[in-house]
Amino acid sequence: MRTIRDIRESLPEDQRRHFDAELADTEIEALPEMLHRWVALSNDGFEEFLLSRPFEGLEFGARSYDE
Repeated sequence: MRTIRDIRESLPEDQRRHFDAELADTEIEALPEMLHRWVALSNDGFEEFLLSRPFEGLEFGARSYDE
């Protein structure tokens, strides 16, 4: 991602409001850290992982608590 718009467009609609609110209140000096955090959130793939295999391994005893 190269722009703030790219970051914003990669977020789900409900997260965009939080992003916009935080962006509006972030001081210029803290902007790189804030943007880095949001890029990491938008690219972590966790939501895609959950949606791709939501019931895999849910049989009793198939997963440990450590996973």
